[in-house]
Amino acid sequence: MTTPSTADHRQIWERYASSWKTTTPDQKRALFNGSLRPDCVYTDPLVQAHGYDELIAYMIAFHQQIPGGHFVTTQFQDHHDRSIASWNMVDGDGNIVGDGISYAEYADDGRVRAINGFYQTQGQDTAR
Repeated sequence: MTTPSTADHRQIWERYASSWKTTTPDQKRALFNGSLRPDCVYTDPLVQAHGYDELIAYMIAFHQQIPGGHFVTTQFQDHHDRSIASWNMVDGDGNIVGDGISYAEYADDGRVRAINGFYQTQGQDTAR
């Protein structure tokens, strides 16, 4: 078995990240096919989505709250089929509206099988 390189993981990660910017379910699904396992699990402080359909629904709701919203990776590190990406949440006008970190695990085929996003939510206790 060939282990994907950091460049491969970064490319897969960026393909996934670009799915947040697209606006239609078909566009998102096309990007998912090359970056996420169909049985992927996405978790952040607000949701746990299982598979493409639940994640697409969550992304569509995100766009209703932040039209044109998407994520820009500011730092990426990986090893042993795991990665951490720091990112900025950007609105449709290019303004940074938040930031966070995501941890991902990659399957044997190189696609992401699990993503855990961490960011500050309104009302979250910052003393922890």
